Amino acid sequence: MTLYLGLMSGTSMDGIDGVLVDFSDDARAGLHVLTDAHLAMPPALGAELLALNRSGPDELQRAALAANALARLQADVVAHLLAQADIEPDAVRAIGSHGQTVRHRPGEFDGTGFTLQINNGALLAEACGIDVVCDFRTRDVAAGGQGAPLVPAFHRDVFAATVPRAILNIGGIANLTLLPSTDESAHASNLGGFDTGPGNALMDDWCKRHTDAAYDDDGRWAASGRVDGMLLAELMADTYFRKAPPKSTGRDLFNRDWLAQAIARTGGTRAPADVQATLLELTARSAIDALRTSAPDTRELLVCGGGAFNGALMARLAALWPGLAVAATDAAGLPAMQVEATAFAWLAKQFCERRPGNHPAVTGAAGLRVLGALYPH
Repeated sequence: MTLYLGLMSGTSMDGIDGVLVDFSDDARAGLHVLTDAHLAMPPALGAELLALNRSGPDELQRAALAANALARLQADVVAHLLAQADIEPDAVRAIGSHGQTVRHRPGEFDGTGFTLQINNGALLAEACGIDVVCDFRTRDVAAGGQGAPLVPAFHRDVFAATVPRAILNIGGIANLTLLPSTDESAHASNLGGFDTGPGNALMDDWCKRHTDAAYDDDGRWAASGRVDGMLLAELMADTYFRKAPPKSTGRDLFNRDWLAQAIARTGGTRAPADVQATLLELTARSAIDALRTSAPDTRELLVCGGGAFNGALMARLAALWPGLAVAATDAAGLPAMQVEATAFAWLAKQFCERRPGNHPAVTGAAGLRVLGALYPH
């Protein structure tokens, strides 16, 4: 076996997803997920990570301590994975750890900009006794790229099909991968991908503020409301949606203040369920509009991330493009909640083999780059 661990903490900040993956040549489709695990984000750590998305007092110390706490939580996920699979640490080649994005401003300020994923790879390597590869996005940004999304090259390896297919990851932010049919895939420039805009982050935040729930289970609360056409039009008027790829985004743009300003501009207070319905429509419509514009020949849309479990959202995606086959990535052999963590195991493998992990046609980087930084155990 050729074993790697992947750890992912996304924009939703709901916890750490982990996978143990076998990349042996005889594994199905080149990989086999042996086991997965999820640990919820402790409320205090989640609140601190969210607060660090904005400028505040004593940021350097707070970020360093949050990185330590995150590394310890990641180490707990690793321990769960190894115990479940009855695997010793020395059998694992490396851990691919995404860390937690708190700022993402590529290309801004000085022409290079930055992306910041809070993490402590050294502490994680010390705790687990396994090499750690992390800080995947920075090299792509240094090469003039967006640093995101990084998953399309992985998606091409796993989900390529004989018909044009797209992968929509709906985490806190939603991103698309555009896969040509395998007949065209020899042309590397045909691979596409970009962030479409909000995924679950705005919906989750609104739900937490107005109900006792951390998220809108199956989209039931949104389904009880009505889409506010005026508010939806105001939200969709943001210039990000009209910007041509390569492009990426995050909470730096799509956050509570952005929503509050749109509500204020369009008449103020609304029924909370109606706002939730409008946010769900925003996520679905911005993704489908982007897909129609960028890849009108798409025949299949596979969905991963937490959004794949929102029945109302999945139904809306299908309704917005009749004839498009919409399903979770489970239908293609990789469960929706395993995809992103598996991608970071794959990125760790790419690093260890000194193979590129980005794709210039997606991120806009000057070329293919080996991504990541190594912390040997």
